[in-house]
Amino acid sequence: MLLLSAQYAEGMSPTSSFDFGSVWLFSGCSRAELKSIAKAAEPVSVTAGTPVCDEGEVGQTFYFIVSGKATVIRNGRKAAELGPGGYFGELALLDRLPRSATIKAATDLELLAIGQKDFNRLLNDSASLARKLLVATASRLRNADAKALGAAVH
Repeated sequence: MLLLSAQYAEGMSPTSSFDFGSVWLFSGCSRAELKSIAKAAEPVSVTAGTPVCDEGEVGQTFYFIVSGKATVIRNGRKAAELGPGGYFGELALLDRLPRSATIKAATDLELLAIGQKDFNRLLNDSASLARKLLVATASRLRNADAKALGAAVH
């Protein structure tokens, strides 16, 4: 079950312990921009065994793992495991297309979530943030393209 964590509701903030700049999408952001991103993040608790998101559903939320472990399942098979500092769903904020994997809580999870509405507000409030996210996305695309070209040449 996805729940707002009681410890965070009492005023403790998990955002200070997560480095949003470590996420490829936000890596070019200034401290002020990272602070705005952190403010937009909502704490969420998920109990072990609960799906956080399902493959094929339209994504509307980006999640950061504060504590616990999550299993990434693609086409019914375990593809990876994510732990603290891991994240998933960043592409959902950009394109709102169906999710490419199911993410299931392997243990109890404490997450930070940024929903589509808050993400859009951040972009509308800061043209420089929007530009930096476009640059980060273009860089990631260029890297993927170079990898694919390198694989095709060999």
